[in-house]
Amino acid sequence: MAILSGPEIEQLLKAGSLMKGWELSHINASSLDVRLGEDFLCEVAVDANVNLVTMDKGCEAPFMYKVSGEIKLAPGEFCLAATLEEFDLPDNVTAEFKLKSTPARKGLDHALATWADAGFHGSVLTLEFKNNLRYHSIVLRPGDKIGQIVFHRHENAGEYSYKKQGSYNNSKSVTRAN
Repeated sequence: MAILSGPEIEQLLKAGSLMKGWELSHINASSLDVRLGEDFLCEVAVDANVNLVTMDKGCEAPFMYKVSGEIKLAPGEFCLAATLEEFDLPDNVTAEFKLKSTPARKGLDHALATWADAGFHGSVLTLEFKNNLRYHSIVLRPGDKIGQIVFHRHENAGEYSYKKQGSYNNSKSVTRAN
């Protein structure tokens, strides 16, 4: 597996591969900057002893409400957000999200759960954020540069392509766990 360089990323983007909604100025040496989309899902306060979340597929996800536009993430608060850019990965490229250092230095944390398998297509990427600060809220705005995508080239995924077995394909907005 090899990480794509900036020129390789640019070539694939201009050929209509990898993603839609990108900007040339967001290409870096070996990554591509992505921005926050319009919608967020924020956790609703409930009785934690009654509303249990398990890892079982199809289990009730945490109670969340949708917010469009700017949000203020309170200390310790969790939210889901989406990228503005829409992904269309070929069967030989996988993408990995990395939080930019500036939001991290301001107290924002990302759950490290954002990996897009080869074949992930027609979808924005849902991101999982938490405010690690104790005394300050963090403002998240649509369009903010939030992270970088690192692209990994590898052999064709074939029958294991996310196109054939992915459950989050064609998601156009922030998406809860299913």
